[in-house]
Amino acid sequence: MLVEERHAGILTAVRRQGSATVGQLSAQLEVSEATIRRDLVQLAEDGLLRRVRGGACTLRGSVRPEPDARPFEHVAASAPESKRLIAERAVGLIGEGEVIALDIGTTVAAMCPLLRSRSLTVVTASLAVVRALADAPGIDILVLGGLLRPNYQSMVGTLTESALRQVRVDAAFLGTSGVRADGTVLDSTPSEVPVKRGLLEVSARAYLLADHEKFPGSGFLEVAPLSRFTGLVTDRAVSTDQLSLPDDEDLEVLLP
Repeated sequence: MLVEERHAGILTAVRRQGSATVGQLSAQLEVSEATIRRDLVQLAEDGLLRRVRGGACTLRGSVRPEPDARPFEHVAASAPESKRLIAERAVGLIGEGEVIALDIGTTVAAMCPLLRSRSLTVVTASLAVVRALADAPGIDILVLGGLLRPNYQSMVGTLTESALRQVRVDAAFLGTSGVRADGTVLDSTPSEVPVKRGLLEVSARAYLLADHEKFPGSGFLEVAPLSRFTGLVTDRAVSTDQLSLPDDEDLEVLLP
């Protein structure tokens, strides 16, 4: 398990229960207690939890969402060609005048320059998407409010989830941190998972955007099975070793 995944798991457990012991976290994450103690020291220094004897607890009065290990700008700059190919294919799935939802992922954000000349309504919790499309003449933007995660420029929390339940969209485009061979779509950020699930609930069609490195990629939080999606948009053919779905699951894989 990657360090950032372990840290996210610790924060999820502590915030869910209000506190957790070193022993509980060690058993849950299947790592040594010494590793957990080092992680708790780091997370406390970062201001994300409070270290107490034998474990950790939430900060008093704190509702600050967890940061990503890498900020949005750094992730957006990686694998630009794969993102471009996937974005081009995804944009071709959108009809003129449709209402679409764009997730907070960097591959999804790569769609924005290709959408600027279109006539659409865009629903999003991503400030990067808002900035990219704010002055596009034919696009109306519905911004989902909520608690800001500054280093990933996204809105999360109960306000975001509540606002999302009030809308319906023709097509939603989601990113992921990884996809297991059994088709489970994963994420590494606890506060983003309910928003992703909400996008699936309100969309008539939903597409997962994932480059070849996302098979298996990373992530420890289950978002949904691939069967919840209309299609998978990726940059390379996926082998049966990377993805093996049941025979009764019909998933359209869309390539550039």
